[in-house]
Amino acid sequence: MPHASGAVVRRVAVAALLIAAGNIASRLIGMVREAVIAGLFGRGADVAAFTAASTVPTIVYDLLVNGAISAALVPVFSAYAEEDEAAFWQVAATVINLALGAIALVVGILIWQTPMVVTLLAGGFEPDLRDQTIVMTRLLLPAVFFMGLSGLITALLYARQRFLLPAFTTSAFNLGIILGALLLQPWLGSLSLVVGVLIGALFQVVLQLPGLRDATHIPFLTFDLAHPGVRRILALYAPVALGIGFSVVGIVIDRHLASRLTPDAIPTMRYATALIQFPLGLVAAAVSFAVLPTLSRQASVGDEAAFRSTLAMGINVVLLLILPATAGLAALAEPVVALLYQRGAFGGEDTRATARALLLYLPGLPAAALDQMILFAFYARQRTLTPNLVQGAAILIYLATALPLLFLTPLGVAALILANAAQWIGHALILYLLSRRLVDLGGLRIGETLGKCLVACLALFGIARVLSSVLAFAGPPVALVVAGSIAGLTYAGICLALRIEALDFLLAALRQRIFQRHGANSHQ
Repeated sequence: MPHASGAVVRRVAVAALLIAAGNIASRLIGMVREAVIAGLFGRGADVAAFTAASTVPTIVYDLLVNGAISAALVPVFSAYAEEDEAAFWQVAATVINLALGAIALVVGILIWQTPMVVTLLAGGFEPDLRDQTIVMTRLLLPAVFFMGLSGLITALLYARQRFLLPAFTTSAFNLGIILGALLLQPWLGSLSLVVGVLIGALFQVVLQLPGLRDATHIPFLTFDLAHPGVRRILALYAPVALGIGFSVVGIVIDRHLASRLTPDAIPTMRYATALIQFPLGLVAAAVSFAVLPTLSRQASVGDEAAFRSTLAMGINVVLLLILPATAGLAALAEPVVALLYQRGAFGGEDTRATARALLLYLPGLPAAALDQMILFAFYARQRTLTPNLVQGAAILIYLATALPLLFLTPLGVAALILANAAQWIGHALILYLLSRRLVDLGGLRIGETLGKCLVACLALFGIARVLSSVLAFAGPPVALVVAGSIAGLTYAGICLALRIEALDFLLAALRQRIFQRHGANSHQ
């Protein structure tokens, strides 16, 4: 029995490593994707049209498939995969047929009603830009079939403990967009991005097909909606669908308001948001890697004291990682934007505008990161309805901030960015207040970690700011590397000197996962 337990631990450790590696790779390649788009198209109307158009298939995918993967598909598929192989494939075939049928129906309706959809999403566009967005949207919608099939395969492979291929599907998707843009832009212009999305969606499916090499007995014609497994999936997904629905409303409102501003508003928000999502994704990967598997196990066995301690440590790890990322981006906003984006069609004024937008997003970054950790606590306790209802309240916060700033001040796009930051902060605060009924985090030194990290961040910010100014003559790469490295080392040194417990925990988690992976490999 101890041997079996050790094998499970090693399997979880390897899975965590693969998922974290895939997440990091997807974030890096995603930044390359944005850099390519910026270099080819700048902050022009083409990027505004593509961003608005690509929102439509993303919404359909998130609503019909993506939201169900972790909340419903993987848990139910995993249970059947371990107990009853025949039932596993029966449930899988029904879900695949149901999902693809729903996608076909929704995509058909959206292609038919694309002008109305674009009016709802980007009603402020000029007629020519609106027509371009309609064409792009209709061409992009078929990608949902491949995206949906890829998501379903991912759920099947996760349930069968196969993590390598699914970990890199987002990387494959981003790679397709990069290739489409670089190879086809001279002939197709902005439509090269559309072709890139279709290529990337196809890449996701092709990448994962080898993982289904033993799936030779799938009952493809099965459609048993009365099966208990299928009904369980639908029941688990319902609250998540509600939350995604709220998110969709928020996205539509944000895009619509932005479309009524200057044509460069949406591209500016896109490029700045990509820079926010990069550290956010890496921190989420690090925290999941360090604490989420443990948190889930503790919740399942009802170990309340250990659950509280692990959740508090997860929050402390988030603070340890996200606060210096926020301070670093604040100090180095312009050289970061210049290094990543300033080439080709993306000039100096584009860099300054995007850097200003980035600075306005930054107050919401720590809140968004902490919000994900609190969500882990709800999901570990299988409380899915509450956090999804909070999304509705967050939209009201967005509107209460955006509308007055937009119509009563000359802020323009800055009003929408500040509203997004307010939405993230409001969502995190509401969820934290509600979580106090779920778990008591008092006396677990979270405030102490916050204070120590802020002290270290002040030093990081000051050093980065001074060095980047002094080294400005050497260009963004040199200024960024030198200032960022010295400031980062200073932050780490201060954290060590202040004996921040979260740093020791994170380093220990990394050593443990690496050791376990080495042990697993040495016993093969």
